[in-house]
Amino acid sequence: MAYELKPLQDAFNAGRTLAPAAVGTQVLIMSVLSLATMLLFNLLRPRNKIVYEPKAKYHIGDKAPPRVSDRFCGWLPPLIHTKEPELLEKIGLDAVAFLRFLRLMRGIFAGVALLTCCVLIPINYRYNLAHVKLKRRDALSMLTIRDLKGSAIYGHVAISYLITILVLGLVFLHGRAMVKLRNQWFKSPEYMQSFYARTLAITNVPKRLQTDAGLNEIIGNASPYPVTSIHMARTVGELPQLIEFHNQTVRDFEAILVKYLKAGNTRARPVVTFGGIFGFGGVHKDAIEYYTHKLKQTEAAVETYRSRIVDRKPVNYGFVSLAAVPYAHIAARNLARKHPRGATVTLAPNPKDIIWSNMTKSKRSLSCKRLIGFGWLSVICFLSLIPLLLVAALANLDGVAAAGYLPFLQSWSGNSSFTFAIVSGVVPPAVSGIFTVFLPRIMRWLGKYQGAPTHARLDRAVVARYFAFLVISQLIVFTLIGVILNSVTELVDSIGRRASAKEILANLDKLPGRISKTYINTSTYWLKFFPLRGFLVIFDLAQILNLLWISFKTRVFGRTPRDIREWTQPPGFEYSIYYSNLLFMAAVGLIFAPLVPLVALAAAVVFWISSWIYKYQLMYVFTTKVETGGRLWNVVINRVLVCLLMMQCLMILTIGLQLSFRSVKMIIAIPPILGIIVFKLWMDRKFNKNFHYYLPDEDELRAAHVHSTRADTVKQKLQTRFGHPSLHAELFTPMVHAEQMQLLRQVYGGKIEEEGNEGKAREPNVQVLDGLRIAAIRQSDLQYDPVLYSRDRGEYAFDNDRFSLASTTMLSSSRVSQVNDYNRMSAPPLSYAPQSYARVDRDGALLSPQSILTPSFIDSQSRPSPTGHSAPPQGYFDPRLSPVPAHSGQHQPLPMHTRDSSMSPRPISAASQGPPGVRHSMHIQEPTVSAMPRPGPAHENSHHSLSVYSQDTPRTSSQLQGRYADQHHSGQRQSSHSRDSYLPPAQTTAAYAPPGQPHLRDSLPTFPQPYTSTGSGSLSPSSLNHQQPSAIEEVPRISPEHPPVVFQFGAPGPSFPDPRGPSPEQY
Repeated sequence: MAYELKPLQDAFNAGRTLAPAAVGTQVLIMSVLSLATMLLFNLLRPRNKIVYEPKAKYHIGDKAPPRVSDRFCGWLPPLIHTKEPELLEKIGLDAVAFLRFLRLMRGIFAGVALLTCCVLIPINYRYNLAHVKLKRRDALSMLTIRDLKGSAIYGHVAISYLITILVLGLVFLHGRAMVKLRNQWFKSPEYMQSFYARTLAITNVPKRLQTDAGLNEIIGNASPYPVTSIHMARTVGELPQLIEFHNQTVRDFEAILVKYLKAGNTRARPVVTFGGIFGFGGVHKDAIEYYTHKLKQTEAAVETYRSRIVDRKPVNYGFVSLAAVPYAHIAARNLARKHPRGATVTLAPNPKDIIWSNMTKSKRSLSCKRLIGFGWLSVICFLSLIPLLLVAALANLDGVAAAGYLPFLQSWSGNSSFTFAIVSGVVPPAVSGIFTVFLPRIMRWLGKYQGAPTHARLDRAVVARYFAFLVISQLIVFTLIGVILNSVTELVDSIGRRASAKEILANLDKLPGRISKTYINTSTYWLKFFPLRGFLVIFDLAQILNLLWISFKTRVFGRTPRDIREWTQPPGFEYSIYYSNLLFMAAVGLIFAPLVPLVALAAAVVFWISSWIYKYQLMYVFTTKVETGGRLWNVVINRVLVCLLMMQCLMILTIGLQLSFRSVKMIIAIPPILGIIVFKLWMDRKFNKNFHYYLPDEDELRAAHVHSTRADTVKQKLQTRFGHPSLHAELFTPMVHAEQMQLLRQVYGGKIEEEGNEGKAREPNVQVLDGLRIAAIRQSDLQYDPVLYSRDRGEYAFDNDRFSLASTTMLSSSRVSQVNDYNRMSAPPLSYAPQSYARVDRDGALLSPQSILTPSFIDSQSRPSPTGHSAPPQGYFDPRLSPVPAHSGQHQPLPMHTRDSSMSPRPISAASQGPPGVRHSMHIQEPTVSAMPRPGPAHENSHHSLSVYSQDTPRTSSQLQGRYADQHHSGQRQSSHSRDSYLPPAQTTAAYAPPGQPHLRDSLPTFPQPYTSTGSGSLSPSSLNHQQPSAIEEVPRISPEHPPVVFQFGAPGPSFPDPRGPSPEQY
């Protein structure tokens, strides 16, 4: 037994000795490769700007990166001169937070390397010269703490104190700066104008409350702020999978067409085979006919599925929009961990960030999936020990050669020690890197399986789990493997020599020293690891593999127009993977800093290189997929503090092994651990609430832009933004190269049809072949359109409130409303076309984002549109229709608006309204379908507000248009906010009604006019100098003269005295 285990022990013992030759060889090789790669990058960059500078062409608005010279190293000056404020505007807070983290790391390790190399290396060197024999030391072991004894170790304890103070100080400074950056981001126009910023997500909604009225009950009881719109999500079934199936079919069809038409249509037609084994047997079908028929079927199935979505049942989540961004943040903070009515209320994420398939999972389903996911994660971590053993063996090839298992290693080591040192230095970290490439992807898949609702939360989970895996497997387990095997082998060898029990127990006293030497000797592996990481950072900058793969795929397989467009877009930056790798380097550098100072120096060099390389990457190459405002900062900082804690624990272990665990001197290493814990608690208490939420002061709250219900319901903002993407995602259209279209006509045998007009705009270079729309892409249009990229990334994104008060009306479609059987004006129907850019003019032509902003288009859109009425859309809810008494805090269930039924509150008689200036509650009974009042009239913007269904006498559209034409061209635009605006119609509007026309009060809802704050703190009514009534109205702001108004749905709006007197245009 002893004979069998001895070679294995030799393999690990030999590897635990420091190998200066292997480390020096690794540093030399990686340095040469890095310089060669940097030279190659400087040569390739000017000729391949679409790969190395894609953001110079594809950027959002005026956020183009600084221009770069084509000269050699011309990319360095912009990196030096571009500072954080400009970066924050151009690349976003997520990227700035990543660069700030790199600045933090390079600052930490610059200071740590200075302390350890200038103080500890002289102490270690002098002690080894004086007390360690020449045979037991080498050039690297003399620079470590391995052989130190006695009082010499107190210098390392003092340095560990200084390292702790340095790290905590820098973390505090950068953490405070990040909180300021987060608050700047919260206050930025980009965030303030985003619709999701003032939206709350309500998940885990009980079944009995899975209606719009139920969501109103949940949020209404818990939040005092006005709700502008509510949307209860509905199940989409298999529609997302059906769309994905259709789009993948399009990709397969395009690949077949490119390969077939590339040969000039001289080869036999492609076929697809179903069944058979290894190409034999099965059913053969013509591939072009098969995919054509398949695409037509799937497209028809998608349209049919979408048309029936209103009949689907609701699911357990929904969204609620509030009137202002501060309201949403204050409400979310107040409702955190309170779970009103069993639901969970949080700030709504960016719709692009949501993993929609996980939103509908119940708590029981999530618990089960999380248990299964952690089980799989444990299995993966256990199986990773197999490659870890291989890496340990490769890191100690000299030990394996000494063991005698592979005889050729002995001859190789004796004949060519230089090449043997190269392999033993390069191969181990390379193999370790290959095995860890796939782990982040596997963990990301497991996190998605476990029910992460957003990609941002998934990133945080990947960072936490991948970092934990790297630390446990490659730091702890990698070290323990040697300790355990050495101890077991020593014990078995003693038993094999028939040693007495007393002798065996006496040998166990050597175990502490063996453990200490084992984890210190592993520093040779990490000194090989950091040069490889530095090379990989520069190799990532050169993107050589990407260039080679694209060239190979183009020449061998051909590229479809879709492939070219996707490859020319700037790639997304994988923050979770990059953060995890940087955190692991920080863990290694900090843990070994007091023990092996050269590791801290190597880490400092790599972090400084990384900070410049990744700055270029984020400025010119990579984009942030979805901006989260640096949300990962807290996650990575917590891991940095964990690394610091591990450094102190390992320092305590070293002191205990070198001196004694029973010694009172052990106490000197404990205070830093307590200090780290107290610092963490204090940082959370000081910064967390300001980091997660926007908490405005009184002035900011008073100045907040407040949106009205009509502004949010005018185009169904909430339903459009937070409806499932499959409801409006655009289906892929097959694309071929323009020069291949003539050949494609021959393939289809002349089955060319005119493109139909069934709800689709005619597009240039699109033809219908055998009933299938196919687009011909010219060579000049192969690269992705920068305008479309800017639209998709945010400039024309549909998820914002960026349009001004007047432009919201001017840019509305002329066909935004229709008259239905109920003689009511309907809200615009939910379109399934891409709504972020596709708009159709009166002639049905597709409008580009630029054409929307032309004066002719604005002028055409500013004309009054035909009026009428229709039932509110399915599943959409206007909170002001609530049949709840204004004086009551109770929230009663509301009837669901459907296409087949509507709800009209009973009109309020003059007698019931009471004396002037007093607002009485409206007691509205919930009508039944059999006893509904007749639908009431509305003005031309009645589809903007669903609360006008309160009249008994119908009015015609021509009457209302004539009345509004007289009013809008009279030039007498006066507003009134007096209490008299709430008097009965006979008392308030009789004097202003034109002859022969009905009272305005009978047909128009009462809305407050916007007020603006003056320098003295008082409020003055703002003038309304526009031709069309704005689609966005502001709720009066709070001032000392006007106390806060409690908004109660179903009650009249607030009123303020106006010195100019009442006006007939109170709406």
